[in-house]
This record gives sequence, C-alpha cells and structure tokens, in this order.
Amino acid sequence: MKVVVVKETRPSENRVALTPDTVKALIKAGFECQIEKGAGLSSAINDDQYVKAGAVISDDRDDLLKTGDIHLRVNAPSNEDISRMKEGSILISYLYAFANGDTVNALARQKVSAFSMDAIPRTTKAQRMDALSSQANLAGYKSVIMGANALGKIFPLMMTAAGTITPSRVLIFGAGVAGLQALATAKRLGAVVEVTDIRPGTKEEVESLGGRFLQVEGDESVKVEGGYVTQVSEEYLRKQKEMINKHVSEADLVITTAAVQGKKSPVLVTPEMVETMKRGSVIVDLAAESGGNCALTQAGKTINHNGVTIMGELNLPGQLAQNASELYAKNVTALLTHLAGKEGFKWEMDEEITKGCLITHQGQIVHEATQKALAN
Repeated sequence: MKVVVVKETRPSENRVALTPDTVKALIKAGFECQIEKGAGLSSAINDDQYVKAGAVISDDRDDLLKTGDIHLRVNAPSNEDISRMKEGSILISYLYAFANGDTVNALARQKVSAFSMDAIPRTTKAQRMDALSSQANLAGYKSVIMGANALGKIFPLMMTAAGTITPSRVLIFGAGVAGLQALATAKRLGAVVEVTDIRPGTKEEVESLGGRFLQVEGDESVKVEGGYVTQVSEEYLRKQKEMINKHVSEADLVITTAAVQGKKSPVLVTPEMVETMKRGSVIVDLAAESGGNCALTQAGKTINHNGVTIMGELNLPGQLAQNASELYAKNVTALLTHLAGKEGFKWEMDEEITKGCLITHQGQIVHEATQKALAN
C-alpha cells in the first residue's frame, strides 16, 4: 500500500506527518512511502534524508493525492484536496470532527475512510498513538518559555549583594498533560507554582511535581470520560472563579490549558480578574484556538490590556517542529501499524481503537459521537 505525505497547507504549520525514522519503520512493515518535495523542510528534514530512509520524493502533489492509498497528515485536508483523493483511500490526521462538519461530510462523500488523531482513546493500549498528549506536552513546555520571555523579571529566587529577588509566581489552570509539563518546566526555572483543576484526582500529580493544588469542591455536574472533561456546570465555574480570583491577582504568569472536548473552551479568567492583575504580568492562553480561557484573548495575537500581556498564540507544538514532528510521526506510525499489516487494513470495526477514532467509512459517518454532534 502506498503511503503519501504532502506539504501541510495550514498557515504557520511547520510539522510533517512522517520523519525518516518512521519511513524506515513503515517500509520494514511492508508499506511504500512517497513524500512531496520539501514537505519536511520546516521540520529541518531534507528530501535527501527521506530518500536515504527509502522514500520516493515527488513534486507532483496532484498525483500524490490521486494515487495514495493512505494519506498521513497533521491537519485535516482542504475540501479541494479531499476532492482529488481516490475513493476507498484512507486518511489519518487531526480532524476535530465535532467542529468540522463540512470536512467530515466531504470525506464521506468522497468515500475516504478517515481516522482522527484527536479521537484516539486514552487507554493504555493506545498510549503510543496519543498525539494529543505528545503535542500537549510540548505546548506546556513552550507556554512557560514564552511567558518567561514576556515577563520583565526572572523566575528563581536570587540573593545578591544588592538585595534578594523573590521568585515569580505562576498559576496554571488545568492539570492535564500540558498543565503538568508547564508546572514541571516552571519549577525547573525556579518559580513558585500553583495549579487548579476540576478533577480532584490530579491533586497527587500536581503535588508530586512540587506544585500547590488549588481545589474547589466538585459537584455532580462535572463529568470526566476517558480523561476528558465533557461537562461542567455554570455554578461550578462560578465557584472556581471566586476561589481563584485572589491567586490570579498575585500571579506574575497565568497559563490556561482548560478545554472541553468538542465545545468552546470555558472562560476561567474574566475581564474583571485581568483588571486585578499586576502591571507587567502575563497570560498565556493555550485554549485560544477554541475560544480561549481568558475572556480578553484574541486568537493568534498578543495584546496588552492595561499593562497585562495576553498571549493567544496558536499551534505551539508547531513552533517546536523538530520534536513535534518526531513525536507525531511515531504516534501516526503506531496507529497505522496497529490498523494494518502487509495484507492490508484489518477493519475490526468493534476494536476499541478503530471504533474510537474512525470517523468516516464507505461513504458514511460511522463515529457515533460525531453523528450526534453534527446532528445537533
């Protein structure tokens, strides 16, 4: 089967879906790999490196789209690209199907079987394929580096002949993969770090990394499924804001990572809370792409509001393209070799990973949660 990788077309996307090491692994597993010329350059991968790994380089994007049996990508293809993919071909990429009904319907019309990397079940079996976690890890790290760079002060305690510099205070919303990596990075740089999360089960992880856990008593409206928060009540969010307001006003850097799968991100930092923050403090909003956890965040922009810098940068993993591509390519390769072998795809429709991330197949939307989301 011919595996095809074309250049990503999303603005400022520097990642690529395969690296030379994963090309070698796929060829060893019985696949043929063709890469569009220059596809890996933004990830510091030359065409020659792909050739040495056994891939074929092509400068005919149209031919790659039309002849590929399996298309590996980071981002979902455009409708134009989908229209050129052959019937019965397979796509593995991020899809965010709940929010991209037009793309999902186009894939179904073209009879492309599409697996979504953002729908991989968070189970032990699927850990090697969990691209959301591998990329969130990098985003958490990068958020601290960006925030530290934007601050006009250092993170660690420093004693000098001229006096003592107190450590910076960092407040992190969300103790998922990104939040925990942000915590670990900020601690390594010497900051005092506080973390708040809806899920009380994250308290032990936060404290094991040296953070202080800020806890709000939960209620029955908070639903967690497969590691994702799927429902939060307005009452709970109100209590959280009341509890956290004092800590926001004292923080030098606030990092927000909270997301609700398939929905707009909850607003956790209100305009009133921003007004209480110190001049020179910084907010890095990792949820900017899905609406933002800070009410004042502008997606893709860095703004200054009364002396507070609010960073709504998009695609932080893409700013660490070498590592991000390396990890994503391993995730994709693990999924592909799980789904298929030398004899082709297994199509075990009730197998947990296939059932969890197969969105379209044989002209139909087969993913139950996507069916419900797009019907509403």
